[in-house]
Parts: sequence; structure tokens; C-alpha cells
Amino acid sequence: MKKKMFLMLILSGILLVMAACGSDKSASGDDAVTLKWYMIGTPQKDHDKVMKEVNKYTQEKLGFGVDMTQIDWGDYGSRMQTMINSGENFDIAYTAAGEFATYSQKGAFMDISKYLNKEGKKMKAELNNELWKGVTMDGKVYGVPSNKEIGEQQVYVFNKNLVDKYKMDISKVNSLADLGPLLKVIKEKEPNITPIGGNKDFKPVTPFDYLIDSAVPLPFAVNEYDDTGKIVNFYDQPETKQILKDLHTFYQDGYVSKDIATSTDPWSYEKENWFVRIEKYQPYAESIWDKQTNGQYKVVTQPIMKTPVIKNSSVTGAIQAVSVTSKHPKEAVEFLNLLNTDPYLRNLVDKGIEGTHYKELDDGRIEDLPARVENYSMPTYALGNHFILKLYEDEPADKWVKFEEFNAESKPSPGLGFYFDAKKVRTEIAAITNVCNEFGPALLTGTVDPDTYMPKFKKKLNDAGMKAVMEEMQKQYDAFKKEKK
Repeated sequence: MKKKMFLMLILSGILLVMAACGSDKSASGDDAVTLKWYMIGTPQKDHDKVMKEVNKYTQEKLGFGVDMTQIDWGDYGSRMQTMINSGENFDIAYTAAGEFATYSQKGAFMDISKYLNKEGKKMKAELNNELWKGVTMDGKVYGVPSNKEIGEQQVYVFNKNLVDKYKMDISKVNSLADLGPLLKVIKEKEPNITPIGGNKDFKPVTPFDYLIDSAVPLPFAVNEYDDTGKIVNFYDQPETKQILKDLHTFYQDGYVSKDIATSTDPWSYEKENWFVRIEKYQPYAESIWDKQTNGQYKVVTQPIMKTPVIKNSSVTGAIQAVSVTSKHPKEAVEFLNLLNTDPYLRNLVDKGIEGTHYKELDDGRIEDLPARVENYSMPTYALGNHFILKLYEDEPADKWVKFEEFNAESKPSPGLGFYFDAKKVRTEIAAITNVCNEFGPALLTGTVDPDTYMPKFKKKLNDAGMKAVMEEMQKQYDAFKKEKK
């Protein structure tokens, strides 16, 4: 009898162990899930202190933890490429723009569509629908975009002191050519000021949406405002040609620095050595730029294009993607859902610990403490939903209302959601990229005469395989437009 009882106890113990092994709440079969999360940005001194609080909260809310690793700005791209190429196991990673598209097309990021109606239901509803379009390829959703301004609106930013000094009416500046008379005044009367601030990355604004993300735009584009259904070489369009001619005239008149096509000068706002520059706008951007001048002067803006345009580049500026190697995709989406909808978690990851890194004021706004500046300065834009962030004491109460209005005014480009699959023409794309890197900066900064330079540029593009790429891209774009209907 005793022997039977002993055997029964052993059997019961085995069954209990088996039950424990089969009772896992995670998708992978591991009892203790800790998500591996890669983020861009300089590693912070108080990282571990904040992540300890993050894990307390996620364990309470979700039943699992998160391990964030920050990789410095200059190293992130190469490290991510190495991790993806080697098939490293991780769960979530920051990505953006061209790299996001490339890695998604290569199968490095997971289609999270099946999780968005349950684990990601709340963030799916709260994030702007146009953002979701930007992270969708062939009906598959490859990431969670940061919810912020969705449209791209470029503006002329002027030194307000000089505008006021010479009683200039910048509201009448509706084209690049309209800048001419203002620039002439500055050139003649302000010898220490360069009329147009810019370096080798300077690009005049054209009414085209560039379909391949690159430091120097590749030729392939669609008109942002006129849905013609046709892909064109934007360098060779009448609108662009006129802009480049005007810009070359400005170069000849000394309105830009002579070395602009090769210069790496960042044209800091701290130096009052420029009159006008081109920037991307968001509501209350003027107050951000004013701060950067350290009180020396203020700025004023004039829109270049009146309507903000929603492009792939404007909605994929910051994305959290789930790796195809993740063993915990369900949990990864659950965490991203909480990060994008829970104000406490979003502010904790972004601002740090209340009382340590910032303090909350009587009106609910916040003020940074020294530890926030010195030990926990995070890249806010990259982390998720902006609309649930706490406001600083000097920010306007209607900041997020203005962002909502800006988003409502934004109109989608015909190219929104179109991602070219270049696998059939990779060699041609590489050759065309080299040609654009050779010719583009000189053209786009006004350094050369487009009438004499453009024919050489077009010949080199044709020799590099422009026709084959254009035909393949138009074929894919036609299919994309047909599917949208």
C-alpha cells in the first residue's frame, strides 16, 4: 500500500510539472517573457533606473517585461543591418523611411495585421489612419508609426529682425522667384549675412513626391497635387526647371555661399548669419526655432506650399517594427499598444520618473529637473504617440489641438502607400543613385546652369538604365492605383 501511495505521489508530481510547463501565458511557451527592444539614441545614464520602473508597470499591466537597448545615432543603421542580416533574435526595433521600406520588403519585419484587431485594437483606433497607410505594403502592416504631424509642409523661415528692419512683406512670397527682391536688399545692406542659408543638403521645394527615399532625390516622382497616374523624372519637369534656373540666378548674384554644393556647415540657429532658410513645419515650430537662437533674434515663417501633403516620408519618420525573428509577437504588439495609448507609460519612457527627472506643476504641466537634462534625454519623436505627452510649462495649452487641425488640413499624395519593389532593377537603381549623387547637389543648390548641365545629367541617367526602371516602376504603380480603386 505504501509503495502504491509513493508511486501515486511521484506521478502527481510529474503531472504538476507538465501542467506548469503547459500553462504559459505567452505566445512562445516561455514562462518569463522579456521583450528585446532596440532604440536609436545616445545611451542614457539613468536608463536602468527608468527601465526598472517601466518593467514594474508592464508586469502589472501586461504580465511581462521589456529590455530596451539604445544604440547611438551614428551606429544605429549599421548595427541594425548587421543584426538583421545575421538573423539575430529580437522583438522590437526603431526604424524609419527608406530603411523601413527596404527591411520590410526583404522580410525582416513581421506583418502585424492579425494582432491589430485584438492586441493592438486601441492603438489602431487612436492613431491617425493615414499613418497606417504609410506602413502598409501589399495589404500587410509592417510597423507602428509615431502619431504626430502627418503632413509635410515646407516653409521659408526668415530672420524676423531683418524682416522688420527693412519693412518686408513676406506674405507676398509665393514662389522662389519672389524671394529675389528681398535677397537683393540683404546682399546690399547686410554684408555679414548670407541671404540664403544652406549646405550640400539644400533642396528647393518642388510640387513632386519623390518615390525612392535617398539623401539626393532619385528622379522618380509623382505630382503631389495632380493625380495624373504617371511617374515622371521630376528634374526634367517645367516647374523644376524654372526653380533651378531661379536658384542658379541667386547663386550668380551671391545670395548663397559659393561652396554650398560641398559645404557641411549646419547653419545653426545660434549664429545670426543667414536671412532665410527652408525648413519642415509643424504647429508652433516658430517657438522651437526661437529657442534655438538663444534670444538673439526671432523668426517668422511663410508657407512654400499652402497645403500640407501626406507622403510616405512624412508618415514613416519614426516606426516601431516587430522583428520576424521575434518569439513573442503577440506580446510585442501588446506592449506597443500600451506605449501608444497609456499616458503614464508613454511619459515614463520619454520623460523619465516624476520627481526625479521632471516635476509636475499645479496646472498639470511639467518642468525638467537637472537629472532629465543630464541623465535622461530621449528622442521624443521616435518613441510613439505624441498626443498623450505632458505639456511643458512654456508650451501652449492648445498645442495638440493645433496638431489635430494641421493633420485635418493635410492631403494625401497620390503616391502615399506606394513602395517600389526594386529587385528586378537593383543594378540600374545603384547606377542611377551614383549618377544622382554626382549631378544632384550641384543642380539642387543652384551652383550650375541647368540649361547646360541637365542634358549631361539626362544622358548619364539614360546610360544607367533609366528607361528600364521607369517602365518597371510605372507597371507597379499602375497595379497599385488599380488595387486602391
